Amino acid sequence: MLKPQKKLEKVLIANRGEIALRILRACKEMGIKTVAVYSTADKELMHLGLADETVCIGPAPANLSYLHIPAIIAAAEVTGATAIHPGYGFLAENADFAEQVEKSGFAFIGPKADTIRLMGDKVSAKHAMIAAGVPTVPGSDGPLPEDEETALRIGREVGYPVIIKAAGGGGGRGMRVVHREEDLIEAAKQTREEAGAWFSNPMVYLEKYLTNPRHVEVQVISDGQGNAIHLGDRDCSLQRRHQKVLEEAPAPGIDETARAEVLARCVKACVDINYRGAGTFEFLYENGRFYFIEMNTRVQVEHPVSEMVTGIDIVKEMLSIAAGNTLSFTQADVNIHGHSLECRINAEDPATFMPSPGMVKHFHAPGGNGVRVDSHLYSGYKVPSSYDSLIGKLITWGSTRDEAMARMRNALDEIVVDGIKTNIPLHRDLVNDEGFCKGGVNIHYLEHKLANQ
Repeated sequence: MLKPQKKLEKVLIANRGEIALRILRACKEMGIKTVAVYSTADKELMHLGLADETVCIGPAPANLSYLHIPAIIAAAEVTGATAIHPGYGFLAENADFAEQVEKSGFAFIGPKADTIRLMGDKVSAKHAMIAAGVPTVPGSDGPLPEDEETALRIGREVGYPVIIKAAGGGGGRGMRVVHREEDLIEAAKQTREEAGAWFSNPMVYLEKYLTNPRHVEVQVISDGQGNAIHLGDRDCSLQRRHQKVLEEAPAPGIDETARAEVLARCVKACVDINYRGAGTFEFLYENGRFYFIEMNTRVQVEHPVSEMVTGIDIVKEMLSIAAGNTLSFTQADVNIHGHSLECRINAEDPATFMPSPGMVKHFHAPGGNGVRVDSHLYSGYKVPSSYDSLIGKLITWGSTRDEAMARMRNALDEIVVDGIKTNIPLHRDLVNDEGFCKGGVNIHYLEHKLANQ
């Protein structure tokens, strides 16, 4: 006899935009009541009209609203919410927030605070992955010592070029590539100073700098009760300034033996660290080998491509796990079928990449078989200047990569966003780019392409 499934009663969505709408839709499908919080700049967000309750948590600046922990906790208390979903960005990987949510009596829809801390520090995360057998980049295997002789010896052993990274870094900040031994000490000093200023953690570490790697990541879900699965991999190599632009699943042209091994290792690592919720292991992939770089302890912007090729709703699974249920699926239930692409649609000038907030005079979403649009846009919506420029995600699925690509070309031709500038022209160029269409481009490909236009 099947055990009855536990259910969350009311979820506060501590985010905005397309991910807030995505979470709200999953809650409604599961019969869960919702609370939408918003800043004064976000009074026109689409999901506010669909939520059971709404609470204004502060003015436009994120530090006074979406990053203001007391306001979010208070909103949960006054509305009688039983759980909080952080989405991505903002407080999603803030261990102190996760801890305060649970200490206040709410379920945090994500990992435990200790897990977020473990994986948020790149040094401790690397140690945990080495223990689990996950392949890592050769490097200092811990903080880079301030003793100059020791640091220089490590640099020589690893071999140049090397990269110095902030242990608490992320989003492309706190990194410095060093090509010559004579530059190592000064580069380490500068990175420590930046890390202390940006992340309140001056610790840095050193790794081998891979020259032409791809960015390949593994989607996992684990229930914190000894069960974990992977949903295959994704390629996120099309990046500009370390920010992803276009993603796909599965990653094309990967050595199947290396793929099978790394997928299994990621599942084992989830069990070893008692991971709870959805997460992503990020790797550099070069010459048939994977090298772990970090784990994102939250739902990813690009999670839809994994959903499209597996048929598994990642957000609904997160909600179920947070209610105390075990995984709804075993690894044997997971089948990778077809191919999926996702274009991140940003409100920005396609030539200069400067943000382009303003009124959307007309929005038309594309359609057709295998087309999905995750967006909070509507005609008459005013894109605020206070937040990230992401305004939607255009996702296609096909039985083959070529079919998914053809559907993406059609969808990009159909989509209309009038009144503001967007990066849709860039995406139209990318899905017709000969190198990208062949598959397997490295993380430098897009920047080299843009520099040569």
